[in-house]
Amino acid sequence: MVGRSFGDGVRDAIQSTGMTQRRIAELLDWEEAKVSDLVKGKGGVTEVEVAMLLGLCTVKPDEARRLLALFRETREKGYLEFNDGVPQQLTTLIDQERLANKVFVWAMDLIPGLVQLEQYSAEVVRAVPKISAEQVAEIVAAKAGRKTVFHRSREFVFYIHEQALRLQVGSAELMVEQLNELLRMSIRPYVSVRVVPLSIGVHAGLAGSFTRLGYAKFEPVVYLESHNSNLFLEDKGSITVYDNVLEALAVQALDEEQSRELITSLLA
Repeated sequence: MVGRSFGDGVRDAIQSTGMTQRRIAELLDWEEAKVSDLVKGKGGVTEVEVAMLLGLCTVKPDEARRLLALFRETREKGYLEFNDGVPQQLTTLIDQERLANKVFVWAMDLIPGLVQLEQYSAEVVRAVPKISAEQVAEIVAAKAGRKTVFHRSREFVFYIHEQALRLQVGSAELMVEQLNELLRMSIRPYVSVRVVPLSIGVHAGLAGSFTRLGYAKFEPVVYLESHNSNLFLEDKGSITVYDNVLEALAVQALDEEQSRELITSLLA
């Protein structure tokens, strides 16, 4: 994901010159494939060589520093993004959800954000210390906007622990509405809702909630969220670990019909 952002920046820098990738390669005395790999975010060059290319393209200092920082990030196992609790923290996640064609979510404590009602989201955000009323409204609006990603061309799988369904957020009436919303979403053919029941005890997802985003043209990423930062993991080792968790949850969770029955029983 960081590689894609870096590659997009390099492509924009080259396009701003009006020169082709071949001409850029000639001026730098590189093979054209080297420039092509950079645009694709694959790296294969040193930081000095990246600086040479940016200088040739007369990239402004602030943008050059940003691209060099992204280049360094491509050598790491994950992309750590700090936030201050306002909607900007959702920007990267929303962008990636729009690109993804497969979204797998494991939710251990709360109803997943993508299927939360606005009132439910508001209650969750208000529970965060030092969030103003104005910020609550902004964050809830940003979260609500994420729902535009739902489309039959994509696949959504939500594994939700039963305790997340039982945890009361707001009033009892709100919880009834939220559970009914979850049932409505679950009947969409491209949405699967599966509950991990309390009765099984310990389970594969004990380390915490996460989202796995799969793409048609890119490698998958795993998204983790904390109070003041978001972490996107994209190295193969980490992806394998989380894929193994999802495989185990698929075995431990109730099937879709059983899950709907459990959710319905909580409404009684």
